Amino acid sequence: METAKFAFIIHPLDARRDVARKYPIARYLPVRAVEFMLKRKSPLILSHITGVKSRTGAEAEGWFVGCPLTPRQMLDLPLEFVWQRITEAGTLAAEAGAKILGLGAFTSVVGDGGITVARRLPIAVTTGNSYTVATAVEGALKAAEMVGLDPSECTGAVVGAAGSIGRTCGIVLARSLPKLVLVGRNRERLEAAREEMVGAKAEISVASGVEEGLRNADIVITVTSAVDAVIQPAWLKTGCVVCDVARPRDVSRRVVKERDDVLVIEGGVVEVPGEPDFGFDFGFPPRTAYACMSETMMLALEGRYENFTLGKDVSVRQVEETQSMAAKHGFRLAGFRSFERPVTEEQIDRVRTRAGRKPL
Repeated sequence: METAKFAFIIHPLDARRDVARKYPIARYLPVRAVEFMLKRKSPLILSHITGVKSRTGAEAEGWFVGCPLTPRQMLDLPLEFVWQRITEAGTLAAEAGAKILGLGAFTSVVGDGGITVARRLPIAVTTGNSYTVATAVEGALKAAEMVGLDPSECTGAVVGAAGSIGRTCGIVLARSLPKLVLVGRNRERLEAAREEMVGAKAEISVASGVEEGLRNADIVITVTSAVDAVIQPAWLKTGCVVCDVARPRDVSRRVVKERDDVLVIEGGVVEVPGEPDFGFDFGFPPRTAYACMSETMMLALEGRYENFTLGKDVSVRQVEETQSMAAKHGFRLAGFRSFERPVTEEQIDRVRTRAGRKPL
């Protein structure tokens, strides 16, 4: 059986912290100085990924390719320049032997969500957003039960619901909750999203302000494309669970410092089958990766070298398809993480106690 081959683009989310992992001097320089240097660097192969093995016996190898631009640069620089950098990274992946390319973090949302990049490359492209949605909803509901919440009695909120990932998160989450608030800045698009959910189990409402939308929310999924934090400590309900899918994060770091009565988890932390060696430290425990990375790997293991999740739309069918592939190959939701650290039983117990709940 031929080894499947994939690649995944990663890039610095924080100009100082992430660049300093390779160039320690970066932590002492002004952010603008680091970004000035990044703009002049070319993409490069960061590591060779080995040991990915499906429960079917199929094996895969891959490469992390670094695109040296931060989210702020991707928003501020001319779009054509950004596309060119991402395309250069994809070309390196193709030259290494990859047959499908995953777009990580902001490379998956900048411009038209990978469509232009896919047209310029000789290999297939996916953003990984379908499996990201699947694991975000699964993780949020599981974490809610762990802090003593009964989803069948909860109010949910999706921040960024006017966007493609947020809208689909809302559609899937609405199957499990009695009430759901769609939160975003564009009320017209929120109303359009609500129309798509007619007939859902949940009672759907919309809110154009984040503080307003979170006021009564027990379970929150947040997935905006904002560069800066959009969720502040005072806006969260005691005992709630927040699944932050966005990169950069939507939840302010102040939340973890000031609110020990809420649980913030990162969306899409997945255990990868086999004995994967990523050859690069992106802050996760061994054998785990983001859901978007995992979608790229499972498509390779399937031999589906095709453009899968592209553009601004993520369908429920695609979400369900990735869930099926994950079960087949042995990808599964791993333990929870929050701000680069594992979530402990003590944290979960503390949130449950502060809210006055007993374990379900």
